[in-house]
Amino acid sequence: PVLTPLTADREVDAASLERLVGHLVENGVHGLFVLGSSSEVVFMDPQRRARVLDVVTGAVAGQVPVLVGAIDMQVGPVLAHVREAERAGADGVVVTPPFYAITGPMEVERHFRAIAAGTSLPVWAYDIPVCTHVKLLPEALMVLASEGLLAGVKDSSGDDVAFRRLALMNAAAGSPMRLLTGHEVVVDGAYLAGADGVVPGLGNVDPAGYVRLHEA
Repeated sequence: PVLTPLTADREVDAASLERLVGHLVENGVHGLFVLGSSSEVVFMDPQRRARVLDVVTGAVAGQVPVLVGAIDMQVGPVLAHVREAERAGADGVVVTPPFYAITGPMEVERHFRAIAAGTSLPVWAYDIPVCTHVKLLPEALMVLASEGLLAGVKDSSGDDVAFRRLALMNAAAGSPMRLLTGHEVVVDGAYLAGADGVVPGLGNVDPAGYVRLHEA
């Protein structure tokens, strides 16, 4: 999950961002997640989001896949961010459930269905209830996955029991989703439970260490 270096006047520090991307790719990461929580995406206006996208995709130049956060409170703004991800050549979009307004399982399901219908890019669900105040339930995720609407889940819930249940259900269904944990200090346990990978904020500091952990 790529951090966003800023200048003193809070503009995107493009030179530092390019160096960070180079640091990550040179140390063997298998992909980048840009415009997520570690990127501080919710504090960026559309122009800054676009600037980050262009700098990262330009620096990556196709060396590894780039997943892009399309994070906003309702379908219309999310799809606007999806269009930008498509323009930049993203390999997938990462979408939270709707937030701020109080929602339930029905609204969450409709939200993801609308996003999946609005793009040909793979859609990843971002489970981060500390920010959205909504926990994505394994059963609901599996319904969407079984219909081909979700490519995977980035689980930053910290709920290791729910993650294990999701991994077991996903495996039983033939693994229609890739499962990534954002719980960066219990990655070994997540892999043992069935995770396919990790998206660790600390990977910005020690990407090679997380690559070694993944390969082990």
